[in-house]
Amino acid sequence: MTGSSGYIGSRLVVQLERAGHQVVATAREVAKLDDFDWPDTVTEVSLDVSEADSCRQAFAAAGAVEVAYFLVHSIGEGDFATQDLDSARAFAAAAREAGVSRIVYLGGFVPQEEQLSEHLESRADVGDALGEAAVELVWLRAAIVLGGGSTSYELVRHIADRVPVVPLPTWMQHPVSPIAVTDVLHYLVAAADRDRLPAGAYDVSNGERPTYAELIRAYAAEAGLRRLWLPFPPVPPRLVATIASWLTPLPRELTADLVMSLPNSMGSQDDRIRGIVPDPVGGLVSSRDALRRAHQGSRTSGVGSSGDALHRVRTDPAWSA
Repeated sequence: MTGSSGYIGSRLVVQLERAGHQVVATAREVAKLDDFDWPDTVTEVSLDVSEADSCRQAFAAAGAVEVAYFLVHSIGEGDFATQDLDSARAFAAAAREAGVSRIVYLGGFVPQEEQLSEHLESRADVGDALGEAAVELVWLRAAIVLGGGSTSYELVRHIADRVPVVPLPTWMQHPVSPIAVTDVLHYLVAAADRDRLPAGAYDVSNGERPTYAELIRAYAAEAGLRRLWLPFPPVPPRLVATIASWLTPLPRELTADLVMSLPNSMGSQDDRIRGIVPDPVGGLVSSRDALRRAHQGSRTSGVGSSGDALHRVRTDPAWSA
């Protein structure tokens, strides 16, 4: 498991272990994993995906590995596209040499449009690179992941919390297909089973298609906020990204890179995975319910002991407080 100290990875370690898998968690600095309260049965190994030798050594230290998860990204860190592409190639090559049967990758949607943002194009390039490694690939593609501590949710939350008059550029009316983090984890766990989910690329969403503006309005309603909504003509995404980076506590480059993807249409037309992997008990979480549960999260518990993966936990970024 790469990205074990990250938002998705840390939660997925717990879910895989509960599903009966033997999990090897990795991090560039293994000491960082001491902050997570997952079971002692989880093995911890040092891994820097940007270095080919480190990738090979990590697979050797882990022993026989059937499934390898690639959940790292460098968005918000300078030339993240080149760094992520090089890391994907090094990791995939090491996985092939180690005899790994399957790589599972969580990336973003790939809208069929003439020009993608740098973020979305990078996510697609990483998926393509992983797929060229002669190891079967399950590529799950998500638009907006809703959950306390996720960058997408926290961007929505902080803008709604801090801006009494919310401008709505025309591209904020584009449809988007959200998914709750609990349902992302459901599909990621299913992807570990080669008999349960065939190799391939699948969009994952809750089946809804709200607009970006409707998501922000829904959060404001759940948070009990009274806001004025100001329709706006087309505004350059770069300007919005700059303003948003000033208004929120998220890292500026991370905020800017995410906002630059908003003009792309992120509504999914692909629900094939729901015909293969049954919905979780109780069904997929609605956008409104995900926003409500994320808003209620308190950060008082750890990732392994929180009663709801949609809540913020102690190890989530400081800007999610």
